[in-house]
Amino acid sequence: MPNTLTLSLLITLLGMGIVFGTIVILWGLMAFLTKLLADKNNVSDSSTPDSAIEGEHKAQAAALAVAVALAEQELSTARPLSIPQTALVSAWQLGMRTRQMYQKGERVKTERRELSGLIRRNKE
Repeated sequence: MPNTLTLSLLITLLGMGIVFGTIVILWGLMAFLTKLLADKNNVSDSSTPDSAIEGEHKAQAAALAVAVALAEQELSTARPLSIPQTALVSAWQLGMRTRQMYQKGERVKTERRELSGLIRRNKE
């Protein structure tokens, strides 16, 4: 039977080699496509004043967004939901308690039988 074991190990190694080889090929393909399709942005010195103005606009937009959010929060009538009252015993608890009572009942019955058998033996 060592032939079967050797064959199974070879199949396992072949499968693992194919999987990892495919992963390496996909990794290389993704790296190649990333380098090939990368954006080549030419940044010039003349765009520096524009970026300062753009930063100012972003700061104003952020301040406006915060102001709107605070105003909406004050006007909101949303309140936290109260937790609804639940039954004293849930269906899950009822099922588990019923099972436990049934098991205890069976145990008590078997203990009574054993005790009555012992008592009879002692009387004889």
